[in-house]
Amino acid sequence: MLDRLESLEREFDDVEARLADPAVIADQSTYSEVAKRYRELDAIVSRSRQLRGLTEDLDVAREMLRDAAGDDRDEMRAEVEATEADIERLTEELRALMLPKDPNDDKNVIVEIRGAEGGEEANLFARDLFEMYQAYAGRMGWKSEVLGTDPSDMGGFNEVTFLVRGEGVWSRLHHEGGVHRVQRVPVTESQGRIHTSSATVTVLPEAAEVEVDIDPNDLQVDVYRSSGPGGQSVNTTDSAVRITHKPTGLVVSMQDEKSQIQNRAKALQVLRSRLLKLEQDRQAAELSDQRRGQVGGGGRSEKIRTYNFKENRLTDHRINLTLYKLDKVLAGELEDVIDALVAEERTRRLAEDG
Repeated sequence: MLDRLESLEREFDDVEARLADPAVIADQSTYSEVAKRYRELDAIVSRSRQLRGLTEDLDVAREMLRDAAGDDRDEMRAEVEATEADIERLTEELRALMLPKDPNDDKNVIVEIRGAEGGEEANLFARDLFEMYQAYAGRMGWKSEVLGTDPSDMGGFNEVTFLVRGEGVWSRLHHEGGVHRVQRVPVTESQGRIHTSSATVTVLPEAAEVEVDIDPNDLQVDVYRSSGPGGQSVNTTDSAVRITHKPTGLVVSMQDEKSQIQNRAKALQVLRSRLLKLEQDRQAAELSDQRRGQVGGGGRSEKIRTYNFKENRLTDHRINLTLYKLDKVLAGELEDVIDALVAEERTRRLAEDG
C-alpha cells in the first residue's frame, strides 16, 4: 500500500499544478474532470500524510516509553496506545478509499417503482415509496425528474419512473433495488385487518448514448393514445409510445408527454439504462454465479425491507437493521438506513480485497 500511496501523492501534485494551468481553466469540461480527480486524491493524500506523521510520532513515543518510569511510563503507554488506534483507523480509511471504483459511481440513476403483490394497496405503497425517494433526494440536494407514470384507480402508481441527478446518487441509491414489503391496514379494509403487500424498486445507472449502441432495426415502436386511471383516454392524439427491444424482449412505455417525440426520447433513455444494467449484470454473473437480481418475481418471500405501520418499524433484512421511526423514513429521512448499507458494502469489499 505504501508504494501505491507514493504514486498517488505524485499524481496529486501533478493534478494540483494542472488546476492552475490557464489552458485547463479555460476548458470547462477538462477543468471539471481535473477538479473532480483533485477531490478524490485530496481525501487519500491528506490521510496518507497524516498517517506518515503518526507513524513517526509512534516511533518517538515507543522510544520514550522504554526510558520512562512511574507516572511518566503510564502516560507514555496511553499515548502509544492512542496513536496505534489512530494509525489503525487511518489505515482502514485509506484501504476503503483505494478500493477499485464502481464503474457506475459517477452516473445518475433511473428508478422504477411498480406495485407488485396486493392489488391497489400495492400501488398506493408504490406512491409512498416514490414520495419517500423524492423527499430524500431533496434532503441530499439532488435533482429529480419524473420520466413516466402509470397512475392507478385510487391515486397510487401501477408504475412510476424517475431520474435522479447529483453527486453520489448511485453509491447511495443502488442498495434500494429489490422487493419492499408493507404491513398495514389498507384504506379499502373495512374490518381493520392488517394486510401485507409489496412493491418492487429497480435502480438503473443512467446510460449515455455512446455506452449503449441500439440498432434501430432491433426496435419495434408502437404508438397509441395516452390513458389515465381506469383506462380513460386523456389525449386525442397517438402520443404515447411503447418500444420493444426485440433481441432482449425489454419493453418500455411512456405517455406523460403530449409529444410523441418526447415520449420516444424518454423511452429510449430508460431502455438504454436497462440494457446497460443487463450487460453489467451478465458480466457480474460470469464472475459470481451467486449474484441475485434486484427485483426477482416481486413475491413477499424475496423482500429486502419491511415497512410495518402499526409498530412504526422499518426492517432491512439484508443487514438485520431495525428502526422504530418509519414515519420519519417515509418523510425522506433515509440516512440511517443507507449509511448502514454503504458501511456494510465497504466492509464486505475490504474483506474481499484481503
